[in-house]
Amino acid sequence: MMNTPMKNFIDVAMGREKADLVIKGGNVINVYTGEIEVADIAIVDGYIAGVGDYDGDVVVDACGKYISPGFIDGHCHVESTMLSPVNFAMEVMPCGTTTCICDPHEIANVCGVAGVNYMVEESEKAPLDAIYMAPSCVPATPYENNGATIDSADIANMLDDNCYGVGEFMNAPGVVYCDPEVLEKLRVAKERGVVIDGHYPLADSKALNAYIGAGITTDHECLDIVDAMNKIRRGMYVLMREGSATRNVRDLIRLVTPRTIRRLVFCTDDKQVHDLKSIGHIDNNIKIAVSLGVSTIDAITIATLNAAECYKLEDRGVIAPGKIADLVIIDDLADFNILEVYKKGVLVAKDKKALFGGKAEPTSAVMSSVHCDVMKASDMELKLSSDTIRIIGLEPHNVSTKSLVRTVNVENGKYVHVDGDGFSKICVVERHKNTGNIGIALLEGYDIKGGAVALSVAHDSHNIIACGDNDEDIAIAINEIRRVGGGMTAVKNGKIYDTLELPIAGLMSDRDSSYIGEYTTKLNKFAYDELHVNTDAEAFMTLSFLSLVVIPELKISDRGLFDYSSFAFVPVEVS
Repeated sequence: MMNTPMKNFIDVAMGREKADLVIKGGNVINVYTGEIEVADIAIVDGYIAGVGDYDGDVVVDACGKYISPGFIDGHCHVESTMLSPVNFAMEVMPCGTTTCICDPHEIANVCGVAGVNYMVEESEKAPLDAIYMAPSCVPATPYENNGATIDSADIANMLDDNCYGVGEFMNAPGVVYCDPEVLEKLRVAKERGVVIDGHYPLADSKALNAYIGAGITTDHECLDIVDAMNKIRRGMYVLMREGSATRNVRDLIRLVTPRTIRRLVFCTDDKQVHDLKSIGHIDNNIKIAVSLGVSTIDAITIATLNAAECYKLEDRGVIAPGKIADLVIIDDLADFNILEVYKKGVLVAKDKKALFGGKAEPTSAVMSSVHCDVMKASDMELKLSSDTIRIIGLEPHNVSTKSLVRTVNVENGKYVHVDGDGFSKICVVERHKNTGNIGIALLEGYDIKGGAVALSVAHDSHNIIACGDNDEDIAIAINEIRRVGGGMTAVKNGKIYDTLELPIAGLMSDRDSSYIGEYTTKLNKFAYDELHVNTDAEAFMTLSFLSLVVIPELKISDRGLFDYSSFAFVPVEVS
C-alpha cells in the first residue's frame, strides 16, 4: 500500500491540497465499467488520489487523448528476449507495459537460485515492476540434463525472500500422479497463499480437475479453443499469448465473450527483441484483438484489470483512487499510438523511447556456463539399422510438433541426407556438466540447405541445439557456441557467417536492444536467404523449443527422442 501519509492523501483527494501531478482533461478509460470519462487524474507520491476535477503543482494537458492503466504482461521470460533485465525494461516500457510477471526458469535451469537472484537484483535498477515467480520445475523433467536443481526448500526460501509466486508447473504428470517432491512444492506455495502458474496442454477432464484442485490457477499453453474453454469452465485464467515462435491470440479470440472475458489475460511468454522493436509488447496483443473485432476497452481490460486480479495485484490495473499511478497516454483508440508512459506518477517513456537508463552488470555466478568438449563431424552421425524412423514434424507458428514416421536413406548403417528428401538433422549437445550426451534425430519442415545453425537457448535445460543438412557444418556451429560461451550462430559451406554472443548464462547479452535486434535480424535473414530455412518457422526460436519435452508430440533432449503422449523416450527407429 502507499507510503503517503493518510491525511495528506485525503486532503489531495478532497481538493484541499494540490496534487503533485495532475494529468488534465484526458479521456480516462474506466475498465471497471467500460466507460470513457473526461476527467483529471490527481497523483500524490506515485498513487492516484482522485479522478475528477483537480489542481496540481505540475499539470500535464491530456485533452483529446486517451488514458489507460499501465499494461501487465501475465507471463514472460525476460531471458527469451536475450536482453538483461534493465535493457528489457528499457524496451517494453515505451510499449505501455508497466508490470511483468516474470518466470526466471530459463536462467534457473542453467545457474539455479543464483540465476534467479541475479535477475531480481538487476531488475531493481529499472522502474518496471518485474514481479518474479519462483521456478517450479528445475529441471523441468528428469528426461534431460540441466545445470541446476531447485527443490521445495529452495522455493520456500525464494517465496520468503524475493519471489511473489510460483512459476509455470510444467511437470503436470508429477502433479496428477502425486510425486512427493512436487506435492511438497505445491504445499509450500498454498501455505503462503501465492499464485501458482500452470502449463498443461490438452489435459483430460479428470487430470485437469486434479491439477486445478492442487492450487494451479493459470495456463498459457492452450493449444485450441476447446482446451482453453475446458480450463475456464473449471476456474482457470487463460493467458492469450503472442510471442515470437508461438502466437495464440488469433486462435483463441473466440474466447472473448461477455461471459468469459473476465477469465482472460494477455502474455508474451517468449519474445525476441527484433519483434519487440517491430511489433511491440502487450500493446501488440491489444491491437491484434481489436483487429479481430474485440472492442478496444475490452482488450485493454484483458491487459490491465484482468491481469491484476489474476495475480492478486490489488494496487494496480485500474485508474482509481488508491491505485499506483501506472498510466499510458494514447493518441486515439483507432491508431493506438502510445505517446507517454507513467510509472508511479513518473514519466518513464515518451514517443516510444525510454527516459531512463541502466547498465547490465552480470555476476560471476551467471557467466562461463558452457562446458562441453570440441565436437567432430563423426559425433553428429545418426546410426540406423532400419530406414523407417520417427521424425519430428514442425507445425507452423507453434511450439507443438507432430510425431511422424518416414522412410529415409541409410548407407553403411547411418542416415545420409539426400537433396530433396525434406529432412534436416537436429542435435542436442549437453553443455552443463560435460557428460558427452548428444541427442540426434531428424526434422521435417525446417528445410535448411547448405549449412547449419546452432544456439545455446534450448528450452528448458538450455543445452546446445543445432540443425543442419550436413555433419561438418553442424559440428562447426556447435564448436562456435562452445568457443564464445553461449550464443547463436550460422554456418554455410564450412564457414561461420556470424555469431551473436550471449555470455550471461548462454541466454542473454549485456549489450543494448539495438545491438541484439540487429544481430538477431541479420542471423534470421541469413538463415532464410542463404540457408533456405522455411519461412513458416522462426529460424532460431523454433529450434529452441524442439527440446521442450513437456509439449506435444515429439521432442528431443540430450538423452534422445521423447514422446509426449507416453511421456517416455522412444527409439528413432520404428520396429
